Amino acid sequence: MARTSQTTPPASVPTASGQRPPAHSGPCAVDVVDTGYLQTLMGYNARRAALSIIEVFLERLAPYGLKPVDFSVMSTICHNPGVTSRQLCNTLSLLPPNLVGLIQSLESRGLIERRPHPHDGRAVGLHATPKGLDLMAQAEQTATELEAEKTAKLTPAQRKTLLSLLQKIYL
Repeated sequence: MARTSQTTPPASVPTASGQRPPAHSGPCAVDVVDTGYLQTLMGYNARRAALSIIEVFLERLAPYGLKPVDFSVMSTICHNPGVTSRQLCNTLSLLPPNLVGLIQSLESRGLIERRPHPHDGRAVGLHATPKGLDLMAQAEQTATELEAEKTAKLTPAQRKTLLSLLQKIYL
């Protein structure tokens, strides 16, 4: 016997209004898709907002040869000369094996260099090269412009509040 999929949530899942949708015995069609319940979820809303920004971010940062993680690592190195790989992993929630190749790639592109750590003979500090600093000045300006465009519907106070609230979740 073939099963048909439902296009409405099961009767056990409440809608945004708290009402349970009617049970259906067979396939049905909808004219307007109800995402009311999803819109009450923090993760759903955060992901939707992030996707709307990341899609354009990828396009705009492509000329710089930077993916989002490359951008984050380079920005952190530029703003924290001498930061160690361990500090990058802890700060950006990266796994060390994933960072190794990324650092090698940035180094081979001439964007960063490794220097001995001034206080820990076993550690190596990461520093942006002049080429890396120039690239990131342009890339960060592009990111700033993108953020302004994507948050244009927010007042400056709302934008500041949203950033603060999001950071309370992950910091």
